[in-house]
Amino acid sequence: MRAVTWHGRHDVRVDTVPDPEIVNPRDAIIKITSTAICGSDLHLYDGYIPGMRAGDVVGHEPMGEVVEVGPKSTLRVGQKVVVPFTISCGDCFFCKKQQFSCCDNANPAETFEASDLLMGKPMGAAFGYAHLTGGYAGGQAEYLRVPYSDVGPIVVPDGVEDDKVLFLSDILPTGWMAAENADIEEGDTVAVWGAGPVGLFAVQSAFILGAHRVISIDHYPNRLALAKQMGAEILDYREVDVRAALDEMTGGIGPDAVIDCVGLESHGVAIDNVVDTVKAHMFLTTERPHALRQAILACRKGGRVSIPGVYGGFADKFPIGQIMEKALTVKTGQTHVQRYTKPLLQMIMEGKIDTTFLISHHASIEDAPQMYKHWHDDQNSFTKIILKPGLEKGQVETLKEFAHEPA
Repeated sequence: MRAVTWHGRHDVRVDTVPDPEIVNPRDAIIKITSTAICGSDLHLYDGYIPGMRAGDVVGHEPMGEVVEVGPKSTLRVGQKVVVPFTISCGDCFFCKKQQFSCCDNANPAETFEASDLLMGKPMGAAFGYAHLTGGYAGGQAEYLRVPYSDVGPIVVPDGVEDDKVLFLSDILPTGWMAAENADIEEGDTVAVWGAGPVGLFAVQSAFILGAHRVISIDHYPNRLALAKQMGAEILDYREVDVRAALDEMTGGIGPDAVIDCVGLESHGVAIDNVVDTVKAHMFLTTERPHALRQAILACRKGGRVSIPGVYGGFADKFPIGQIMEKALTVKTGQTHVQRYTKPLLQMIMEGKIDTTFLISHHASIEDAPQMYKHWHDDQNSFTKIILKPGLEKGQVETLKEFAHEPA
């Protein structure tokens, strides 16, 4: 089959690799119909995530048709399913608590021990995201082996188009859990750093959960326009002092809750971020947490900090004193996707959640290297890219026309 493979920093290719096979009784094989490039895939593309090996198949936002099942799978051939990026057994201590991204059984022994050493406890498993999370082949491919298929995939009703439900695989539940972790109360003001796909879904989710005001912070005009379209107030950090602006907007108190949807590769020319960038290039640190520092400092006393943005190691100058002195509550974690797929699917079917507004392009699997470059270099115009194996190479469909402003 054809699949998108990682070969190093800024080097993804489309290779012919072996077709997946049933390995365990609970496995299923799906034929991919749609699979997206995620913002966190850029951390792989930029070479920031350890544990990648040349030839690894990437991608963790897939859906498709079931074509083969193991004897203990609960799926049936012919069903259309969305596959969560988290691989979870459903039986361990953590899965029984619905903390699916913390599953203790899905990460194989050889990578279980390495992540235990790095993280203090073994990481959960995920598709297409380094050998620290199990080394599983990802979903940017023609076919995908799905372990624990009786726990992970959610069956999609007949006649529902892929674009409406694909993001149940990751970014919609991630945005929802980000807002849920902010413990939003009726009437709250919530500030969201990052207007990428997760940030936009966090904005949408915050309003659904009762926020009175949501403020979206970014520097890409088209992404900010999408946030504004959803009812958010917007701040372009290139044009304003974000902390001063938030103080003015909240009468000097600060937002009740802040959500960092940026993660370890913050942009900007603030002094701390410049220092972080230099240290990262010298391999003296792994994170550039400028947005997180800013969010913590901006949050009101007694407020809440939610961190869905991906971090992978140790951060320099982390404001732990500010968290303690301001009595902040912090919640974070990889998304417990399986906890949210059913209720979110129901909200999609009822029209309460729109998932298609941010999709800018459809493209063939064969065009993945070009699409990765666009996603990396022009996030203003490429707001979300879906790869579809059924399209011919070069058959790129532009779903949204944006004013072009290079990153």
